[in-house]
Amino acid sequence: MPDGINVDYDGLIPNNVDLNGDARVRKALETWHPGYIDWWKDMGPEGFQESLVYLRTAVSVDPKGWAKFGYVKMPDYKWGVLLAPKVEGRTIPFGAHKGEPAWQDVPGEYRAMLRRLLVIQGDTEPASVEQQRHLGATAPSLYDMRNLFQVNVEEGRHLWAMVYLLQKYFGKDGREEAEALLQRRSGDKDTPRMLGAFNERTPDWLSFFMFTYFTDRDGKMQLEALAQSGFDPLSRTCRFMLTEEAHHMFVGETGVMRVIERTCQAMKAAGIEDPNDIARVRALGVVDLPTIQKKMNLHFSLTLDLFGNEVSTNAANAFNSGLKGRYREDKLDDDHQLLNAVYPVLRCVDGAIVPQDVPALSGLNMRLRDDYVVDAQGGVTRWNKAIEKLGVAFQLTLPHVAHNRAIGEFSAIEADPAGRVMSKVEWADNRDRWLPSVADNLFIASLMQPVSAAGEYAGWIAPPKLGVDGKPGEFEYVKIHG
Repeated sequence: MPDGINVDYDGLIPNNVDLNGDARVRKALETWHPGYIDWWKDMGPEGFQESLVYLRTAVSVDPKGWAKFGYVKMPDYKWGVLLAPKVEGRTIPFGAHKGEPAWQDVPGEYRAMLRRLLVIQGDTEPASVEQQRHLGATAPSLYDMRNLFQVNVEEGRHLWAMVYLLQKYFGKDGREEAEALLQRRSGDKDTPRMLGAFNERTPDWLSFFMFTYFTDRDGKMQLEALAQSGFDPLSRTCRFMLTEEAHHMFVGETGVMRVIERTCQAMKAAGIEDPNDIARVRALGVVDLPTIQKKMNLHFSLTLDLFGNEVSTNAANAFNSGLKGRYREDKLDDDHQLLNAVYPVLRCVDGAIVPQDVPALSGLNMRLRDDYVVDAQGGVTRWNKAIEKLGVAFQLTLPHVAHNRAIGEFSAIEADPAGRVMSKVEWADNRDRWLPSVADNLFIASLMQPVSAAGEYAGWIAPPKLGVDGKPGEFEYVKIHG
């Protein structure tokens, strides 16, 4: 069933890539499968492996009807290998090979570069599952618990997506990389995950919502760029992954929105006009808006580091080789080769942050990050409209891209959320004004009391506007005891 729309569920590994006709790859994946299940049971959602969860499972790659819903225990979830349908006659859309037929096999001269792209993308998927493994114990509702587990199982499937490409196209090297993806652990001092943000803790549900809004949005940007790839199996893989990724960002945006709504409702009911009257707001058992801003500052800045150095030879090489394009490359109106083009990069010069033109090929990370900032602003605008509608005088803002950075042009300086450069002493004195303090985190942790009765919600978060799959508010999304 090559290049099919529907998924073959007969074997151990659901797929639409005709694994039955590829004995070598099928055997490699079946050999990898037990280690994956061991990893899931060891590092997946803690305490809920036997619970029945109302999850969606992909049954097709047709966007009109690609998933079905039903109760399943997470270790029994049908992870599989799913590629978007093949586009006949597709050509490489950018770089030095622009206009040539898209590659169905790995070009020998780009083998190492492509393998690294796959491994880095693959490493982020299990990392986020590991970061979120304790959250089920403090879920504010069964609805939220179910959304967490849906995100988790789909991150697991995205790991399968990258492992399939490694196993099929990279032989022994690919098998070794696939094993290593199961050996690294988020935050482990000896074998950490590859990217910094994926070694941070996700200690509470507000962090989870911020992570799925901001950090999964980086995932979207990277997948959009890889979906343009001249290596057609990677393009098709990422196009289908984007279908699933949209839900993760929805969980983040609506989660933060519901926290904001509950806070504003509680303030109005108590007659509190000043959002900065933090003690009085917290006494209501909700998260004050200035602390939500601090959480935003943290997760936004951590995510910006994932884009790497603003000026990057690796990014230039990946584009020029036809392996990784720009965000929505197919919608851009230029020559798609950028040989003589420039792009403005922000730099700190003599204590001031100023734009400087660099070769556009070298500035591709900066361009992708700029596209990300525009994309991230959309949800912030919607959050602010909700705050205004609820009658509270407060505006959330994305911090300046120089704020709290550990990678790139701004890693050597300190800057406040407005982008004002300052000394390390001044930064240290003011840090807790801009980023969550120990006291802030302890307060949020104190709110994280689980609510497990169907249709009920913790006091710090508003119920959702709609249920999952059209289900009513009192639907039992997770049968905790199986």
